[in-house]
Amino acid sequence: MKIYAPWEKAFNKVSTPFEDFLHSQTTTGLVLMLMTITALLLANSPLADAYNHFFHINIDFNVGEWKLSHSLHHWINDGLMAIFFFMIGLEIKREVLVGELSNIKVAILPILAAIGGMAFPALIYIYFNQGTEGASGWGIPMATDIAFAISALVLLGKRVSPALVTFLVALAIVDDLGAVLVIAIFYTDQIHFFPLLLAGGSFTLMIFLNRFGIRAILPYLILGLFLWFFMLESGIHATIAGVIAAITIPSRPKITPTSLTYQTKNLLKMYDNYPVATDHTMHEKQKAILLKIKDTIDSVSSPSARLEHDLHLPVSLLIIPFFALANAGISIDFSSIGETITQSISLGIIFGLIGGKIIGITGISFLAIKLGIAKLPQGSSMSQLIGVGALGGIGFTMSIFVADLAFANNTALIFQAKIGILFSSLFAGLFGYIWLRFIAKSKI
Repeated sequence: MKIYAPWEKAFNKVSTPFEDFLHSQTTTGLVLMLMTITALLLANSPLADAYNHFFHINIDFNVGEWKLSHSLHHWINDGLMAIFFFMIGLEIKREVLVGELSNIKVAILPILAAIGGMAFPALIYIYFNQGTEGASGWGIPMATDIAFAISALVLLGKRVSPALVTFLVALAIVDDLGAVLVIAIFYTDQIHFFPLLLAGGSFTLMIFLNRFGIRAILPYLILGLFLWFFMLESGIHATIAGVIAAITIPSRPKITPTSLTYQTKNLLKMYDNYPVATDHTMHEKQKAILLKIKDTIDSVSSPSARLEHDLHLPVSLLIIPFFALANAGISIDFSSIGETITQSISLGIIFGLIGGKIIGITGISFLAIKLGIAKLPQGSSMSQLIGVGALGGIGFTMSIFVADLAFANNTALIFQAKIGILFSSLFAGLFGYIWLRFIAKSKI
C-alpha cells in the first residue's frame, strides 16, 4: 500500500468545481487578511510616504501620438480589478446556468435574502447621510465580501451544513451582481457615447464568436481588451467590461461526457496496440494519441469553466491581495479615531453593514419561509441565518471599491468610509463567527 505525505494527499484528492471554488475563496480570505494588516502597518509606519508614493507612480502606454497614462493605483482599480469582475461574471453565469440559481425553487431564498441585504443597508446609510456631502455613498454598505464570509463559514467546519454554505455562496453572487449594476448605473458621472458604441460593437463581435462556435480563448481575449478600453473611455467604470465579457464566453462543452468515455476508450486501445520499447520510451504515435486524449478531455469542459478554474489562483493570490495592499492602507490617528467613527458616513456604513445586513438577510428570509415562498437550507436553522446575515456585513473589497467611486478625489470622505468599512467588517466577521460557533443551533 502506498503511503502519501500530507501534501501528496491534498494533491491526489479529487475535488468538485464547487469545492475548488470554496477552497480558493478561503485562500483569498486568509491572504486578504494578511495584506490588509500589511497595508495598515505600512500606512502607519515611517515607510508611509514611500508606500503612498509607490501607488501613485504613473504608468504610461504610448502608441504614436496616442497615450494612456494612469497611476499604479488607478491601473489596479480599473485594470486588474476588471479581471476580478470577469471572474465574478463567470461565477454568476455558472450559478444561473447550472448552479444554485438555475433552480428558481432553490434560488428564491438567496435571491430574496440578497435583495434584502442590499436594500436595508442602503436605506440605513441614507437615513444617516441624507442631504449631506456623503449621500452618494449609499452603495458602500450594500456589498458582501464573499472571500471573507466564506472563510469564516469554512472555519466552522461541520458546525454548519453544506446547504448553508451553498446558500451564502449564492447570496454573495447575487449581491455581487447587484453591486455591478449599482456601479454601472449610479456611479457613472458622464457618458461618452462614441466609445460606448465601440464597446457595444466589441461585445457584439464576441457574441458572434460564441454563436459561430469559436471556442479558442485568444479571440475573446483580444476583443475583451478592446471592450475594456472603450468602456474606460466611455466614462462607465471599466471593470464592468469584465462582467460583460464573461457573458460571451462559451458555456457548453464541445463533446458530452458519454462521448468522452467512448472516444477515450478507443484512443487508449490504440495506445496499447503499440509495443513498449526496451528502454520504456513511447512510440511517436503514442505521444500523438496522448495529445489527442488531452484535447478530448479539454473538450468535455467548457471554455468558461476552464477560465474560471484557471483564474481562481491568480485572482485569489495576486489581484485581490494587491488591491487590498493598494486600498486598505489608511493612516489612522488613534487620538481622533473616536471622532471619525461618529461621523455620519462612518455611522451609516457601520449600522448599514452590521444591522442592515442582519435585518435584510435574516428578516426577508424569515418572511419568505413563513409565507411558504422558500424553505430553509437543509440542516440549518433561523438562528444560523442570523449568523450568516452577520457575515454578510463583511463588506471590505467591494465596499472599498465603491467608496473610491462614490467619493472620488475626496480623501477626507474616503478616509471616513474606509474606517467605517474596516470597523464594521471586523465586527461583523467576529460576531457572525461567534454566533455560529457558540450560540446558533444547527437544527430547528
